[in-house]
Amino acid sequence: MYINLYSKRKKLAERSGQAEVYQYTDLPIEFRRQVVHIWLTAIGSYVHPERFSVSLSLVSQLWHKIHDSVARELGLFHLGSPLKDPFEQCQSFLLNKETPIDHCLDLIELAFHYIENIIPQLLGERRLNVEQRAEYAIRELNHRFREHGIGYQYHGGQIIRVDSNFIHAEAVVPALSLLSKQSFEGAEQEFRNAHEHYRKREYKDAIVDSLNAFESTMKIICDKSGWTYDKTATAKDLIKVVLQNGLVPNYLQTHLSGLRSVLESGVPTVRNKTSGHGQGSQPISVPEYLAAYALHLTASNIVLLVEAFEAKQGTSK
Repeated sequence: MYINLYSKRKKLAERSGQAEVYQYTDLPIEFRRQVVHIWLTAIGSYVHPERFSVSLSLVSQLWHKIHDSVARELGLFHLGSPLKDPFEQCQSFLLNKETPIDHCLDLIELAFHYIENIIPQLLGERRLNVEQRAEYAIRELNHRFREHGIGYQYHGGQIIRVDSNFIHAEAVVPALSLLSKQSFEGAEQEFRNAHEHYRKREYKDAIVDSLNAFESTMKIICDKSGWTYDKTATAKDLIKVVLQNGLVPNYLQTHLSGLRSVLESGVPTVRNKTSGHGQGSQPISVPEYLAAYALHLTASNIVLLVEAFEAKQGTSK
């Protein structure tokens, strides 16, 4: 759906050899227009009812829902001129450089939630016909984010902030995919909450929720494995339980001699030193890079623990 034009190849070649650099404070007008193009091919444009008709097309109903939901949540009556239809208002809202970037991302996220979850149902019922299927629309959106050096990706119904494409692909996405499986829903929601806080620059809350996700993952593994633990156990205590019960094979404990120290002194220490306890008379400011470290280390540990658990379950059958 997107074409690798000469100008884009030239820009990419000029950037070759440079480290990945993402920005989070601007959505270029070209990117905004490309999002509108995806909306048109993956949802469709608003269709005004014929004269004397009171019924709206299915696509028009969808745009009413998208517009009204975002406007309501943002405390607005309209996203644009009330003389325009809901799609035109959403388009104007997104293309307006005065619209806060977080509000633009809110609108993009909700629209793609409909593209991912609602449109396929309607296609299955043969009640709708679109040019671009959901998976390709999402793939194009994420391509456009990367193309413009914007540090966000859409995954599993949420726009998530990305600091390194490699870390995102190798740790964050696998962690979310593993947690999306049955019985890990609580840990998944906590990990998504951590990313939502991080996107909103609420770094203390991001660290707290990343640790909650880490601890919940271990508790769920213990529960599913029948391992006993104190319900008030901290991350350090839970780590001991899963290692004592052989979650990680002996040969991995030998070759990864630093595993216990990484798990015990990595993420838990970050929380304990910052947002996990009272901060006293002097408010503690958590820097962005520390929150990013906590998120990425949490993701890596979740992947390690859940994959080890699944491997253990497979061998026990």
